[in-house]
Amino acid sequence: MRDLYSNIAAIQALAPAVQTAAAQGAAIDLKGAGRAAFVVNTGEIAGSGVFGVTLQESDTGASGWTNVAAEEMDSNAPAALAASSVYRLGYRGYKRFVRLSLTRASGTSIAAGATAIIVPDSRPVA
Repeated sequence: MRDLYSNIAAIQALAPAVQTAAAQGAAIDLKGAGRAAFVVNTGEIAGSGVFGVTLQESDTGASGWTNVAAEEMDSNAPAALAASSVYRLGYRGYKRFVRLSLTRASGTSIAAGATAIIVPDSRPVA
């Protein structure tokens, strides 16, 4: 069956907005989830903004956030995000919480937002 809709959950990971500084996305709880990926959408870049994106993980979701090791993350995002682009970041780690981290190297701003896509252990998804 070609039913992806009933087998995934979409959670807002970074609210779409004009980002002018580094930003941490929402803590995504992976309890009861088998896999997780993030889809990042960018829009206009102003003032030669240079922004990057990575994933962070935590056991508690409240503190202790660290960058995900390269071997536990798949990504097609370049070091400097481009305007009007879409990127994917996949998480293969084992911590309970994961979040998107937007970094700013220089410049003014970027329009960006992200969605976390998880595959719950219990399907179909309501």
